Amino acid sequence: MGLAVTKWPLIITHDGPWPATQGAVQAMLVALSLLSFLGLRYPVQMLPIMLFESAWKLIWMAVVALPLWATDQLDPANLDVFYRNLWVVIILAVTPWRYVVNQYVTQRGDRWRSDATHPSQ
Repeated sequence: MGLAVTKWPLIITHDGPWPATQGAVQAMLVALSLLSFLGLRYPVQMLPIMLFESAWKLIWMAVVALPLWATDQLDPANLDVFYRNLWVVIILAVTPWRYVVNQYVTQRGDRWRSDATHPSQ
């Protein structure tokens, strides 16, 4: 809901062209919010999107925010992004980690090629 409330109005009412990076980020976040609504109906099938969201936020915090904080250079813009990304704690808390490990770590992966001796049905 947070992305829908904050990003959709920007897409609808923005004035003039955006710089490439800003436009790409806004479009990606709006698409992510649309796919997140599917997660309300199909939560298990949409789990990879939730994992993607958690991963990029944690990577950003580790690679951008933490070094800035460690050198006392965390500016207001990055601090704002950091606070907005703290919601990842809730996502991590509700992630069914046992299922994630069983499904994506310990389970054998799908074959990339079909087996010629066993034609697909």
